[in-house]
Order: sequence, then structure tokens, then C-alpha cells
Amino acid sequence: MSTYLYIATAIGLYIAAQTDGNWEIVSQSLTEKTLTGIVVSDGTIVAGTPEGIWRSKDNGKSWKKANQNLSVRHVRWLAGFRARSPIIVAGTEPAQIFVSYDAAGSWHSDAGVGHLREAKGWRLPYSPNAGCVRGFAIAESGPHPNRLYAAVEVGGVLISDNFGKTWRLASGSDGNPDFYRDLGKMIHPDVHSITVDPSSSELVTAATGGGIYRSTDGGGSWENIYPSYVRAVWVDPTDPQHIVAGPADGVARNGRIEVTRDGGRTWMAASEGLQTPWARHMVSRFVQIEDDLFAVLSNGELWFKRPKDSAWRQVLPEIAHVNAVAARE
Repeated sequence: MSTYLYIATAIGLYIAAQTDGNWEIVSQSLTEKTLTGIVVSDGTIVAGTPEGIWRSKDNGKSWKKANQNLSVRHVRWLAGFRARSPIIVAGTEPAQIFVSYDAAGSWHSDAGVGHLREAKGWRLPYSPNAGCVRGFAIAESGPHPNRLYAAVEVGGVLISDNFGKTWRLASGSDGNPDFYRDLGKMIHPDVHSITVDPSSSELVTAATGGGIYRSTDGGGSWENIYPSYVRAVWVDPTDPQHIVAGPADGVARNGRIEVTRDGGRTWMAASEGLQTPWARHMVSRFVQIEDDLFAVLSNGELWFKRPKDSAWRQVLPEIAHVNAVAARE
């Protein structure tokens, strides 16, 4: 069966097919749009842009705007999950969260997120806007199945226990965007991405501007297991001690890929096939598709690694400015 790869770029959407291990571009659409995120849910493609959301029900042949109740149009992140029924979650700049229960036909938001944003003074170091939401994860089991976690830059971690209808700060995240203070057991407020172990809603790992943080109590308290600037982290769904990270020495400075197999006590290089450290870029996202791990780099390249391979390989190097990737069979 063919696997279709949906590659969101600054110059539109590419769809590629894989039948014998090689990727081939089969179509391109939305060529006038800068795409910031992509989700494929029950046959519907949903694409985020700085001006709103588009969706296609015919595999990219035609598109319609999908902005009903989307009061903030600058989409920074899209994610799709299967809870009791499929849901799509959008994170925006300034920071707000929108949830769709009807394949992007309409959107719901919680005014409480905006109240937190204003009350806490969320911010971005590179934009006048008040923070952004740039990562989501859903718990599949444990004491809080179907709990949603959201990563806020710069603001912390949000939690929803009702499928995104309302959100609150995790108890180990006070929402204060100040970096320069004693955080104790709290998470660094500059949160870039987040993941939760499929075996437990309590085991949460987040990539932040101050390092990789891990919580074993559902965000109540946090431990820094890698003190570096990190935007992307992947946790093996079969072994939570196996973590792949994309750290740098600062914002996109000396980026690289490293791995731990003991939960962060020791780390080693995992950049075979890549010319690291990269002087001016780093990993922006990790995405697991079937058994393969894909890495979206901040310079717009897309790479992947198969489980039994040690080396990374570039995907469709003729495609530039990649921002996100998704797949379906």
C-alpha cells in the first residue's frame, strides 16, 4: 500500500507517494500560501497559514477556507488526535488554542487562554505578539486518558481534561514568562514542544529554551534532563527511556541530534549522515510516521531515519522551506 507524505512548505503543499521505499512528488497545491502546519484526519487535509486555515476533502485537488470562529488567524501549529472521536487542535500567535470536532468545519476556543495570556504577560522574543502555542500532545492511558497538553512560547504548559473545551496551567507551570529566576521544580516557561508517553498520562517530556524537562506526575513537577536550547524532542512510544533530541548551544547555533537510552542520564551523538554541528540551524520538529522518524530542520530541509538504520537520509532535497509534515496510507 502506498504511503502519502504531506509536506507543508513556505511555497505551498507537496504530496509525495512511496511505493518501493522511494518518495516521488505526485502533486503540489496552495502554491501562493505559506503553510505552517498540516494534518490529515479521516480523509480531510487541514493546512495552517499565517492568514488562517484551509481544508481539502479530495486529497488536495480543491481547497476551501476553514476559519469559522477562528478569531486568531496566525496558525503556528496543527495537530490531530483520536480521542472519543477525531479532533484537530490549532495553536496560534498571539497565544490561543482552537479545537475542531468536525474536521475543521468550525472551531471552538476557551476565553480563559486569552485571559491567562494577558494577565501573565506572555510574550515572544522575536515578535510583538503575546506568545504563541506551538505544540500539543494527547494522553492515551493512565489516570487521565485523553488529557491534552499544550506548549506555550513564552508562557509554559497548559492542560485540558475535557477534549480542549477549557484549559488551565499545569500545576508545575506558573505562566510567568520570566526566564531569569529560580524555577525550582517548575518547567522553563519558553516551551517549544511537548510529548506524553502512551502508557501513562503522567509521563510528560517537553523541549524548552532552557532544556529538556520531564514530569512523572502529569506536569505537577519537572526535572531538567538536558540543560540546552531545544525545540524538538521525540520519545520512543515503546521505551520512554529512549529519547531523541535536537539541541543547540543557543537559538539555531551549533544544532545537532543526540540520543539517550537511559532517560537522560547520558547522551551521545546521533547525527550520522548529517554534517553537524550546524552553524546556523537546528531541528524544529520530530515527527514519527509509522516506524520512521522524520526531522524538520529550521533551514527547511526534511530528513528521516529508519529504526534499524544509524544514518539519516534527506527526503526530496528538491523541496525547500519545509515547515511541517504528515502522512496517511
